[in-house]
Amino acid sequence: MNNAIYKFHKPENEPVYTYAPGTPEKKALKQALKQLSSEEWDIPLVIGGKDIRTGNTGKVVMPHDHKHVLATYHKAGEKEVQMAIDAAAKAHGEWSELPWVERASIMMRAAELFATKYRYLLNASVMLGQSKSPFQAEIDAPCELIDFLRFSAFYAGEIYSGQPYSGEGILNRMEYRALEGFVFSLSPFNFTSIAGNLNMAPAMMGNVAVWKPSTAAIHSNYLLMKVFEEAGLPPGVVNFIPGQGSVIGNVITASPRLAGFHFTGSTVTFNTLWRQMAGKLETYKSYPKIVGETGGKNFIFVHPSSPSAEVATAIVRGAFEYQGQKCSAGSRAYIPKSMWSKIREQVGDMLKEIKMGDPQDFGNFINAVIDEASFDNIMGYIHHAKHAPDAEVIFGGNGDKSAGYFIEPTVILTGNPQFRTMTEEIFGPVITIYIYDDSKYEETLELCDRTSPYGLTGSIFARDRYAIMTALNKLRYSAGNFYINDKPTGAVIAQQPFGGSRASGTNDKAGGPLNLIRWTNARTIKESFVPPTHFGYPFLVES
Repeated sequence: MNNAIYKFHKPENEPVYTYAPGTPEKKALKQALKQLSSEEWDIPLVIGGKDIRTGNTGKVVMPHDHKHVLATYHKAGEKEVQMAIDAAAKAHGEWSELPWVERASIMMRAAELFATKYRYLLNASVMLGQSKSPFQAEIDAPCELIDFLRFSAFYAGEIYSGQPYSGEGILNRMEYRALEGFVFSLSPFNFTSIAGNLNMAPAMMGNVAVWKPSTAAIHSNYLLMKVFEEAGLPPGVVNFIPGQGSVIGNVITASPRLAGFHFTGSTVTFNTLWRQMAGKLETYKSYPKIVGETGGKNFIFVHPSSPSAEVATAIVRGAFEYQGQKCSAGSRAYIPKSMWSKIREQVGDMLKEIKMGDPQDFGNFINAVIDEASFDNIMGYIHHAKHAPDAEVIFGGNGDKSAGYFIEPTVILTGNPQFRTMTEEIFGPVITIYIYDDSKYEETLELCDRTSPYGLTGSIFARDRYAIMTALNKLRYSAGNFYINDKPTGAVIAQQPFGGSRASGTNDKAGGPLNLIRWTNARTIKESFVPPTHFGYPFLVES
């Protein structure tokens, strides 16, 4: 029996490859893109370690070339969802009782496979299936995915080592049990790394999962599933069931075995499923743990002491990288009147340089939005701004979905701080600018705080330290990730634990111990070495 008490060393973040001209990495990625572009996968459900094909299928296409089919995928019906729940239940006993270091070894092996054998294939899958540039794909999957896996093993060890004090004559222990049931993981299209973590963070702590991947990210998510299996994840620990959300959700929320819900996506979907669960509390064996990261209306706030070039760069990168399809993307900015002319000029000059097109052309900074529904929704907001009396589209504003779902980086200027595009989440390459009077800095900070129901990310640009402190205080609950003199995107595992509150989620900081501990069901164990043999206490004796 291996009775070693093992402690993982704190990992380093996975290095990000640049894919600069002439590098072997660029050559390898180009080869992977060529390979996947020439293949058409058949993607089954994976339940209890077995491939299941239902015959009810859908197509996976490239967002930037929607006539190009990457895969056909099979959809789960009610029967398959129940099969996945049963498979998870069957796997629960052995997996939850497996020593944690053995589970961590699987996480570490998966991370190594993504860092080496599957690095370029995974990057290419994300680029083609989700229309990400090489850099945006690289920082997502493989890099952030690898960090999720390695740091979860490290943080799990720290959690398990947290033990209570034992007084004289007793031994106290804390057992961090898995949840009594399965975790339902519902993953988004925009970050493949998050899809992996929604399943593997609970699995690290001994849980089993039923996973509904986003329809728009099935290609890369299926590759994750296959690599997890290659890494040694036992059958049934994670069950992969693409399909219609309402069909899957109805079966999941009706199951007495539902013990947890791990989610990243829209606030509307999160609220809907939470309400479904709340209406069935008497059904469940235990209260489900609910962890979710939802929407955002993230801000860039500028003080008059800021350098304009830094602000302009933050606007362009923060709002338009990955077509603004990041939960953290900057989508509203508050700029002092004295700085606006210069910032407007600098943003305009940068946008003139930006190229848009297929991510396989590494010269393109902007690629396609994820699908037609997203395209139509985003263009609806732009159309509204073009025809509103209190707004003006000053850059971009055009879209074309004839070959791919392309929308220009768009900047809207408004004098109405409650204008629709200042308050509602758009999830596209659109940012709205509000110009404020320099003398109304604090008043406008308060306006920023109360404008949106969300509280995910935000940034303050200032050289004046007193102004920074004022912003930190006034915007204390406006953002779970707050940036000083930086864009509001780009959180790195173990450096800027990510998550927000208000309508942005439960703020359990994915990738760290706060998230992992939610997937435990603690049991305190007290052992008395010499138990008493009589009921009496000293106070019972009068003299």
